[in-house]
Amino acid sequence: MELLVSLFLYLLLSRTSSCRVIQEVDQLRQSVLHLPLYHVRGGSHSLQTSDTAYPFSEALALDEERVKFLNSRLDGKSLTTVHPVATSILKGSESWIDEKSVNVPLNPGIPVGISNYYTKIGLGTPTTYHNVIMDTGSSFSWVQCEPCLVYCHPQVGSRFNPSASRTYQKLSCGTSQCSSLKAATLNSPMCTASNTCIYSATYGDQSFSVGYLSKDSLSFGSESLPGFLFGCGQDNNGLFGKSAGLIGLGKDGLSMLSQLSTKYGKVFSYCLPTSTFLGNSGSGGFLSIGTASNSAYKFTPMLAENQDSALYFIKLSAIYLSGKPLAVGSSGYSSPTVIDSGTTISRLSAPVYSALKQEFIHIVSTKYKIAPSFSILDACFHGTFDQISTAIPSIELIFQGGANLKLAPHNIILEVEKGTTCLAFASSSSMVIIGNTQQQTFDITYDVASSKIGFAAGGCR
Repeated sequence: MELLVSLFLYLLLSRTSSCRVIQEVDQLRQSVLHLPLYHVRGGSHSLQTSDTAYPFSEALALDEERVKFLNSRLDGKSLTTVHPVATSILKGSESWIDEKSVNVPLNPGIPVGISNYYTKIGLGTPTTYHNVIMDTGSSFSWVQCEPCLVYCHPQVGSRFNPSASRTYQKLSCGTSQCSSLKAATLNSPMCTASNTCIYSATYGDQSFSVGYLSKDSLSFGSESLPGFLFGCGQDNNGLFGKSAGLIGLGKDGLSMLSQLSTKYGKVFSYCLPTSTFLGNSGSGGFLSIGTASNSAYKFTPMLAENQDSALYFIKLSAIYLSGKPLAVGSSGYSSPTVIDSGTTISRLSAPVYSALKQEFIHIVSTKYKIAPSFSILDACFHGTFDQISTAIPSIELIFQGGANLKLAPHNIILEVEKGTTCLAFASSSSMVIIGNTQQQTFDITYDVASSKIGFAAGGCR
């Protein structure tokens, strides 16, 4: 009898111990890294000042450059070439250019409009903190670094100083990470005479970052990841606001998401606060790495596209206006659809946009006069946002699997200048893009491990 009791207690303790281990493992897998997320024009958190701010008309022009770039990726074409300065490092020295021209800024051309949302990360030992743009449309992360041998754009705070970090390392050309740069940056790596690997990240026009492929400790408050792979930028030009650089959350193996996946899993979520072009400050945005706990998510499958495996593709299956589907055939929804944090205005296929525009103008023009087109926006009215918002119909985006976005007025219209408000959609001849205006204030999760994207209302404001 005593033997049976002892055996029972042993089995019970073993089971309890096993359950505890399983629970601890589950807790590890369910760890979530939660970071604040801000718009670059976000009031007291703004990364733009009077000398770096630009009008909304220019922002829309930059947005169009972003769209051209994304389309070129699907077409397998390149709109960019590496700036000639970058190739000078192949001439046998770590010094990239003649000392006399170090302080001469390069011509940035028309920079791409990816400077929308940013968060803060820590790098190095001891840790220094830097404001970086969040971008789901790219996979490589970089920051501006001392000594900034060619050019660095103005930024808030100090540039990262690798010589002050005792854990910083440059990577050599023979490493597997150097060989992986082509997929992550869309450009082949280069090599210095001293065997240092050089990355070149381009964003659709003459906007770029070139520097040393590096690794160092990545920190978020008390959380730390040793050996984080990133670019130490020595030649950085483009419209990145006053940020220190960029973190790529694409699906490529060198992205920040992939590097954090061993601890947090291949899941991230965010809520984009409202934009602030006319002073309406949004707040409360966040970026979370790890499994989200929102039970209100409605999911749509994450689709694979052979043309570009790093972007996030989903299927837009219908648009409802005033509770009724647009009178568009299924072919209108056949174009590849990308959800992208760096595109401001959503692009729809020509037949879908035409139907949406026609019905929208028909309804709103009964109360407000039609205004001239504003850049790429051609459904505009005389009236403020507050005025027009009382007259607009409801719009709902429906995705494969039943997931949906029930858009609020701030997702539908934008006051592009004082007294002129426009429908925040545009037409596309190829790729459909769900831009950040339509994503604002929704809690959106990217479950890469399970190949699905979820939407829930009321994520932030």
